Amino acid sequence: MSGATSVLRAAFTTKLWLTVLVALALGALLGLAAPDAGAAMQPLGDGFISLIRMLVGPVIFCTIVTGIVSAGALAGMGRVGVKALVYFEVVTTIALVMGLVVMDVLRPGDGVHADPAAIKLTGKASEYAAAGEHQHWYDFLVNIIPQSVVSAFVDGNVLQILLVSVLFAVALKMMGERAAPIARGVERVGEAVFGIVRLVMYLAPVGAFGAMAYTTGKFGPKTLTSLGTFVGLFWATGIVFCLVVLGVVARLCGIRVIPLYRYFKDELLITLGTANYEAVMPQLIEKLERLGCPRPIVGLVVPSGYAFNSDGVCLYMGFAGLYIAQAFDIQMSLWQQLGLLAVFLITSKGGAGIAGAGFVLLAASLSTTGVVPIAGIMLIFGVDRFLSMMRGIVSLCGQMLASIVVSTWEGVFDRDRAREVLAGRAPADAPASAEPLPAPAGDPA
Repeated sequence: MSGATSVLRAAFTTKLWLTVLVALALGALLGLAAPDAGAAMQPLGDGFISLIRMLVGPVIFCTIVTGIVSAGALAGMGRVGVKALVYFEVVTTIALVMGLVVMDVLRPGDGVHADPAAIKLTGKASEYAAAGEHQHWYDFLVNIIPQSVVSAFVDGNVLQILLVSVLFAVALKMMGERAAPIARGVERVGEAVFGIVRLVMYLAPVGAFGAMAYTTGKFGPKTLTSLGTFVGLFWATGIVFCLVVLGVVARLCGIRVIPLYRYFKDELLITLGTANYEAVMPQLIEKLERLGCPRPIVGLVVPSGYAFNSDGVCLYMGFAGLYIAQAFDIQMSLWQQLGLLAVFLITSKGGAGIAGAGFVLLAASLSTTGVVPIAGIMLIFGVDRFLSMMRGIVSLCGQMLASIVVSTWEGVFDRDRAREVLAGRAPADAPASAEPLPAPAGDPA
């Protein structure tokens, strides 16, 4: 009996990745064998994502507040924020350029010869297009301000929660010693919230099963047949980006990317199954701290990365934008593509808190340029679920490295501990570092 109990416990703790993998396989089999039954499993996946999303606000708030309060000088956190934004901009630009170059070279849209006048926007695609047409390049700046402190958490808008959390943390910092009891209280609340996260994660295999069964049941082989080349090319490019581009970034930080992905295998598989990488934010924060990234840096970089570091969305926008143009036999000049790149770089930063963010941002970008008809999004709408899986994987991999890059840049990344953890020679559940950030030369602590 005790043996069965220990196996069951391991299946949902140390071997969770294996349980999720089995759940994904079973979900795919159900969706392929009985499409209607598979599509009916949608509530399981949606329910799991909703459970995690209800905790994202408290996780961001508690993590940022405790991180900034323990970070020493406020100037140090400002420095961290600037470095994080520089990294986000560089990597997302590489993702966009890579998507455009691959599409220019291989041109999978040639030969489709679609007629824009014959395509009508319907259903969800019509809703996403309408939302996209009302998006502006400055929306993410305007929408960062919530109507009230509470509404930021009610709506689940990551940018707004980020603003409220940073302002609250700075206010506590300015109070000095009087804020200590409040900071300790927030830290204890954070511990309780992460406890809830660990309870919810027991349902990860159920959520992954339901999401995969729904995907294969509703958008199975028939949908993939016509656009299989496009989807396969996007997946291949996403894998190359994660292994090569992010692999180089990891090597610059003194670690190898394959062991890093192995360390985060639970999160990668959950993202693959649910096509939603926000669902693993709490675990990502915890595991990065255990890996050797200081809590103040992780607390600021990870939440802000979910708003500004959508590598997968950027890769997708370059891919989808040129595929639609090629399908409509629109020959875009180099200058038009550079203009499209500039628009994508701006609009891609506004996806936090938007349902169907990748599709909405694509629609917003196309309507802004006026070169490619927005109705073209219908050409890829049927396979968007399969594209969103790789979008989430690429964005999650970029998120893994963001805190490591900034910690290395600050000179506070515990590289030796990271190598030990990734090699399996050190326990991955050791307490995280909460040491204040070192001040640069001449900067008062």
